[in-house]
Amino acid sequence: MVQALVTLTAEEDRVVNVVKGLHGFRNKSQAIEYIIHVYEDELFEPELRPEFIEKMNARQQERTVKVKDFRKHFGLNK
Repeated sequence: MVQALVTLTAEEDRVVNVVKGLHGFRNKSQAIEYIIHVYEDELFEPELRPEFIEKMNARQQERTVKVKDFRKHFGLNK
């Protein structure tokens, strides 16, 4: 296991203490591990929100338009 010396501001320390208290952890190390795991889940395994899935399913049903010249159609200059 890797050990690290971490410097926290007063506000960051308060956040760690709140997480520690809310989840009944015995020490700040457990609270920091929990925070890392929560962030890890959001970062590495994001789930699509149901609203987004519904929106994309609706978009699949929309009519498509064929465009011969993309730049001209959308007013883009070279």
